[in-house]
Amino acid sequence: MHRYRSHTCGQLRASHVGETVRLSGWVHRVRDHGGLLFIDLRDHYGITQCVVDPDSAAFKLAETVRSEWCIRIDGEVKARTAETVNAGLPTGEIELFIRDMEVLGAAKELPLPVFGEQEYPEDVRLTYRFLDLRRDTLHKNIVKRTQIIAAMRREMTKGGFTEYSTPILTASSPEGARDFLVPSRIHPGTFYALPQAPQQYKQLLMMAGFDRYFQIAPCFRDEDPRADRLPGEFYQLDLEMSFVTQEDVWTTMEPVIRGIFEEFAEGKPVTQTFRRIAYDDSIRMFGSDKPDLRNPIVMQEVSEHFRGSGFKIFARMLEDERNQVWAIPAKTGGSRAFCDRMNSWAQGQGQPGLGYIFWRKEGDVLEGAGPIAKNIGEERTEAIRQQLGLEDGDAAFFVAGDPAKFYKFAGEARTRAGEDLNLVDRDRFELCWIVDFPFYEWNEDEKKLDFAHNPFSMPQGGMEALENQDPLTIKAYQYDMVCNGFEIASGSIRNQSPELMVKAFEKVGLSASDVEERFGGLYRAFQYGAPPHGGMAAGVDRIIMLLVGAKNLREVSLFPMNQQAQDLLMGAPTPPSNEQLRELHLRLNLPAK
Repeated sequence: MHRYRSHTCGQLRASHVGETVRLSGWVHRVRDHGGLLFIDLRDHYGITQCVVDPDSAAFKLAETVRSEWCIRIDGEVKARTAETVNAGLPTGEIELFIRDMEVLGAAKELPLPVFGEQEYPEDVRLTYRFLDLRRDTLHKNIVKRTQIIAAMRREMTKGGFTEYSTPILTASSPEGARDFLVPSRIHPGTFYALPQAPQQYKQLLMMAGFDRYFQIAPCFRDEDPRADRLPGEFYQLDLEMSFVTQEDVWTTMEPVIRGIFEEFAEGKPVTQTFRRIAYDDSIRMFGSDKPDLRNPIVMQEVSEHFRGSGFKIFARMLEDERNQVWAIPAKTGGSRAFCDRMNSWAQGQGQPGLGYIFWRKEGDVLEGAGPIAKNIGEERTEAIRQQLGLEDGDAAFFVAGDPAKFYKFAGEARTRAGEDLNLVDRDRFELCWIVDFPFYEWNEDEKKLDFAHNPFSMPQGGMEALENQDPLTIKAYQYDMVCNGFEIASGSIRNQSPELMVKAFEKVGLSASDVEERFGGLYRAFQYGAPPHGGMAAGVDRIIMLLVGAKNLREVSLFPMNQQAQDLLMGAPTPPSNEQLRELHLRLNLPAK
């Protein structure tokens, strides 16, 4: 028999009854039933119930074992009685009568519980991540992660893509976040950068004629903490294609992503036809460029109903042509209590309040109630109800001003109303494309143009747009894939013209020599027969988080950092030794404490 096991803890069935077997694993829990000791033994594959009685030579040792001790057990497989069968356990028809036992690794008192799924402080969980990973839900999440990534590789290969590995030590690139810099010992005073994304390399692969590239790529960004991204590093399904339009990218990747979701959705419905929503429309209807389409609320502009009305606050605002009034219709929200809760929530967000109308029947008459309804009168109130398609028991909330300044708040109010009224269908995956993103945006702090998204995207209208159009009105061949309120992928058709590339960067203050210096590899490649190309990158961690139903990205990552970008398990980051600094020709200039 093997030194440690003849079977795994998830393998034994009724067909093994009568066999003598050997198992090794961790003590999941110990139960004393008056003379009989039950030990649930756990390994990566499952749990087996083991039993020892005082007649066994192993009984004395079995009395000493505690939770999370690592042990070996020899014993005989026996059938459970009908009333003790555990239908919820794959090994639930049998139990192992212990004849011999060996302690392979005793465990100290545990700093956090492994049995069960109770809440525990995150700093303890991350410091003892090797114990935390023994917990059932987290262990299953990590296993599911590997299965999802394997499925991604399988589907991409089926789609004619080939996986290529791009460098980790590279040059700095303008991906929208700070680089992690790595000092060079061989070239004193110079630094490599860890890639924020393989953007330039994958475009160079298209220049080199590889046609369809993909990679499960690690990406490194020295960002401040964000709820929807792991600090430090994350992974993306990165891909690029030659001789394609954005329509080709969409029709190629929709079946891949839809198939991944369907394979791991455990029966939950998945969008079959992805909506394509222009960025401007998404902002207007949902107050976000990553809308949760499970929420049925669609905002509408209702400015005309308030222009010149008795509600003077809005009427005066509308004298400025930039200003608008948006309505957030809320089916079933038509009670004063709910409207007051929404108003209080808005004030908690730093807003002066949230105007509302709610509709109720007085006898046979459907009428609007609330201060706004009183001020604008019955005719305008009814016109608003008709436009929004509302009925008895419904409400509408209103936001006014410059949409560029209030749309995010309006989107948050839409989300709040949908969730509080239980309008969101949480048992489905709703996917869409957000398209036609702005190419540039205005940086108010520096009083200059910036790229709104990927600086290597192709502007719609090409050189003519860059030369003759208001830069803030130029759209890009840029697109995001969104699922349930999360951006899960972003991509674009690339700008492969060196002249266009220079012109685009000139708008943000970089000269032709700056472009050549900072992006020399790509700039040179574009001058030697560059094919039209485009691609995207899907966030592996976010997709897995959605599919396993986790609330936090750290629940789908093996050894994550905390929100302060610290690795509590390994103690990183650590100060360098003086010897290391001397080798790298570096001197620290730390901020005063």
